[in-house]
Amino acid sequence: MKAMVIRQFGPADSFVFDERPVPELRAGHVLIRVRASSVNPIDVKVRSGVVPAIAPAFPAILHGDVAGIVEAVGPGVEGFSPGDEVYACGGGFKNYAGALAELMLVDADFVAPKPTTLDFAESAALPLVAITAWEALIDRANVRPGCKVLIHAGAGGVGHVAIQIAKSCGAMVYTTVSSEDKGRLAELLGADVAIDYKRQTVEEYVREHTSGAGFDVVFDTVGGANLAASFQAAVAGGTVVCIAARGTHELTTAHSKGLSLHIVFMLLPLLTGQGRAHHGQILRRLAGLVEGGRIRPVLDPDIFPFTRAADAHRKLESGTAVGKIVLTNDLG
Repeated sequence: MKAMVIRQFGPADSFVFDERPVPELRAGHVLIRVRASSVNPIDVKVRSGVVPAIAPAFPAILHGDVAGIVEAVGPGVEGFSPGDEVYACGGGFKNYAGALAELMLVDADFVAPKPTTLDFAESAALPLVAITAWEALIDRANVRPGCKVLIHAGAGGVGHVAIQIAKSCGAMVYTTVSSEDKGRLAELLGADVAIDYKRQTVEEYVREHTSGAGFDVVFDTVGGANLAASFQAAVAGGTVVCIAARGTHELTTAHSKGLSLHIVFMLLPLLTGQGRAHHGQILRRLAGLVEGGRIRPVLDPDIFPFTRAADAHRKLESGTAVGKIVLTNDLG
């Protein structure tokens, strides 16, 4: 089969065209004829060698997100048949080839029927970011009606889906953004208040929107130094969920407020083999929300073919993308 691969870690130009063996069908797996994928920050980190421990072997086929048509099902697979339209995040990391190819072998536990109201490109934009947001807000934070939820970077890949998931739970949603345009997008997606963090300090927006008490749940999609701001913004006894907590952090504020801190690393089921079925269950529930008009992905206007994977990565690295960057399969 045809594929875009990297033969070593490096810049975006590391992608090259290659012919690879068709994945051998295995028990409990489905073979998907790939129609579309999307690029996430973790894909860039894998390509550039920042996280070599979770990279597939060279020549490596990258990208976890996939939408396509079931080509074949392995022994023991129930609920899927050839011809089914599906989506998943199921490869592109250690032990599993990714989606930048004609065909992709995926553990059936990761797979769900794609939303009927979305095309393949739109569906491919959702799995990684939606599973991440779901695990943060529903599995960990247990967001309930009336909760005041602060989502950092609400116009980002994870953030824009998180806004919609939190609203579907009945929460009051606040989000930080870096511009008026991103603020308008966040509000169109359902955010009750968009906060320009360049114009207001944490203390100022906590005072304005919570009378100084703090938010019940803070979802930090940025991490790093921003985690301190998340602790500062949370109510005493509140919950902070972070998806980028690597490094050393001062926990005095979290201790003094008695906060619950949760870390979400959505790739764990793919890397460890544990909890895989939950990802498929999330995508099934998500499809219902999409079909009910409660969640929609935002796609960057530039849609790239697989043969221009390098350009897709460069755009993500440029920081100029608005919404998810998707790619459609032009390999065959």
